[in-house]
Amino acid sequence: MLAKIQKWGNSQGLRISKNLLADVKLDVGDEVNISVKDGIMIVAPAKRERGRHNLKDLVARIPKSYQPGEVDWGEPVGKEEW
Repeated sequence: MLAKIQKWGNSQGLRISKNLLADVKLDVGDEVNISVKDGIMIVAPAKRERGRHNLKDLVARIPKSYQPGEVDWGEPVGKEEW
């Protein structure tokens, strides 16, 4: 597949066809790693770290004195009811 690097604002971009993205199981918004080896640009899916956080550990970090408060979002707008 032949592609062309284009100027987009102050950056440069490379359009990638939907079919090519599907072949490598990537979609719009996915992160990729870009590297260069022997003058060749390599674009690879970023390794996703799943399960980095444990909910029990995160909850344990909440201070015992924490008291959630109410948030006033203002008067209703349109058909909202409070």
